[in-house]
Amino acid sequence: MRILLSFGLTGLVAAPALAAEMEISIEVPKLDVSEYHRPYVAVWLEKPDQSVAANLAVWYDVANAKKEGDKWLKDLRQWWRRAGRSLAVPADGLTSATRAPGSHVVKIDAAHAALKDLAPGEYQLIVEAAREVGGREVVRIPVQWPPAKGTALNAKGEHELGTVAVNVTP
Repeated sequence: MRILLSFGLTGLVAAPALAAEMEISIEVPKLDVSEYHRPYVAVWLEKPDQSVAANLAVWYDVANAKKEGDKWLKDLRQWWRRAGRSLAVPADGLTSATRAPGSHVVKIDAAHAALKDLAPGEYQLIVEAAREVGGREVVRIPVQWPPAKGTALNAKGEHELGTVAVNVTP
């Protein structure tokens, strides 16, 4: 009985640490251009030394019949140089299709593979977007993980990205 009670209490103490969550809202703006292509987008956490701490999402043309979508991932230059070239895509739970204009949410909790072994500390949330026959843009938001308190931060892109917001909750 003591063993069961010990394990039960351990679970109660550990539960709040696993409840932390990161919710990232990414606005893909509708651009008034003659040839519109949905942007490729990479989302990751970066350490202070600018190395990748965790890949969170990669949106690209996963359904391309000739697998040509993979070759354009290089246009996400910062992500590609730091993490993309060594990543086998598609990657379960990480890669998905490009998104239409509008606001899109990525929710990641502390139990997710990308965050469960992440060391406590200061990070930069990086969102990079690149569009065929378009531009490229990077937005950075400082993030503390795990969060000591709920925090909501945002930044605004100028052309390829609209508002990028991150809400972290303990």
